[in-house]
Amino acid sequence: MHFVIMGCGRVGATLADSLEEHGHSVAIIDQAVESFRRLSTDFGGKRVTGIGFDRDTLEQADISDAYGFAAVSDGDNSNILAARVVRETFGIDNVVARIYDRHRAEIYQRLGIPTVATVRWTADQVLRRMLPMGATEDFVDPSGTITLNQVDVHPTWYGIALTSVERATGARTAYLIRDGKGVFPQPSTVLQENDTLHLLMPIDQVSHVERIMTNPPKKATS
Repeated sequence: MHFVIMGCGRVGATLADSLEEHGHSVAIIDQAVESFRRLSTDFGGKRVTGIGFDRDTLEQADISDAYGFAAVSDGDNSNILAARVVRETFGIDNVVARIYDRHRAEIYQRLGIPTVATVRWTADQVLRRMLPMGATEDFVDPSGTITLNQVDVHPTWYGIALTSVERATGARTAYLIRDGKGVFPQPSTVLQENDTLHLLMPIDQVSHVERIMTNPPKKATS
């Protein structure tokens, strides 16, 4: 898969190197040529000098072929503008923007643009939002039996009660992140668009849970 990154600072360079190590093709954009020095010496992706929300610059980075786009420069306005251009002009759904202002980040989350605020400035958090759907490990108990995982959700699960999720998967809901805040679920809680779901499950059931939640629910689920 091909990924485009705007911003070759510490996070952008780490993200570019990590994606390439995963076997993906990468193009990274920055206005300053010297910023590309942060990349590893064996980085084989494309370096594009320019403004990350400029259409010509994005086309040089092969944005039309991209599976995902990350805007991780040091400017909130540039990041969110680039994310919107990529989504609205080029039709790339898998977009994430880094936002310094936590309150603005929550606003953009509500608009459907995943954001990483300053308290979560890690390439791992961006990767979690860019790579294909599945489950990402948060914690494993000392015995290696139980795991807490962030689980991606197929859109057709939206509007379905978490109790139904638990019946379908055999997992237990630990908590949700909704509008940038942690939510302890109640029996009546239903999944909403842009929720981040964290489930507890036996470690040998991760693939089973992932398979269920990244596909449409069976008709019996309600």
